[in-house]
Amino acid sequence: MAEECIHGLDAGQCDVCYPKPVAAVDPDVAKQRAARPRVAAGTSPRRTAPGAGPARTPAAKARLDNVGEQRIYHVTHMSNLADILSSGALRADVSASGSTHPMVDISSAENRQARRNTLVAGTGSLSVASFVPFFLAPNAAVWQGVRTGSVDPRLSAAIRGTRASEFVILVSTVKQVTDWQADGDSTAVVTNGDATHVLTRFGATRGDSESMLRRLRSDEDSDAILAAEYLVPESLPFELVTLVGVAHDKARSEAKGILQSSAFSPKVAVYPPWFAKPA
Repeated sequence: MAEECIHGLDAGQCDVCYPKPVAAVDPDVAKQRAARPRVAAGTSPRRTAPGAGPARTPAAKARLDNVGEQRIYHVTHMSNLADILSSGALRADVSASGSTHPMVDISSAENRQARRNTLVAGTGSLSVASFVPFFLAPNAAVWQGVRTGSVDPRLSAAIRGTRASEFVILVSTVKQVTDWQADGDSTAVVTNGDATHVLTRFGATRGDSESMLRRLRSDEDSDAILAAEYLVPESLPFELVTLVGVAHDKARSEAKGILQSSAFSPKVAVYPPWFAKPA
């Protein structure tokens, strides 16, 4: 089974995660390079204006513009998986069916309350807690906090002693969500940071959310995508989950055993980098 990198490509296909071997340098060429002027310590080379770097190829630009292929990631403890499957969906903290109470809660009580108090589009709109939260990267900032055991006010004290390998990452795509929502009035919301932060902006309409996604995907010099959220209103049917990421073979067997008694059969893949402590 081929592993995938954090950019969603098969192992070996991504030049960032799997750089190509450096070719041997001819000695004469090395001497010429050594003779070139070097930047003095404490200074930096002149930077080009933003956007003045190498132009993206039409294919690369088209890929960035195609926000439908953007993967979305929901992290939950393995012990919550059976209840999710039983309900047939991932449900918001506050939904029409009432508040949800996972067996193992990643979020602190203070963070849950803050999300219940934060409105996505001003007075009269839904609160953040009325949406199912997803990350836009498997190494999202909050998840990195879980992996390192950081003391983060957004995380519950109950999970500080847990191992990252005890969790699963449920993966879908923006296209899966938008196709499912096509005949309804609801739409997913995109944020450019933690949803409760005072400076975070919300893309609360279809057009605004897609524009924000394009900006997040195209800005290679920013870590904003690691803090950003993709919020699905009310619930997400589990049938839209196409991949369950786990840390190792033992976790894979456990997840497959839980899935076996359900009507769902997403791919269960072992991908250790998603669960390892950041270097």
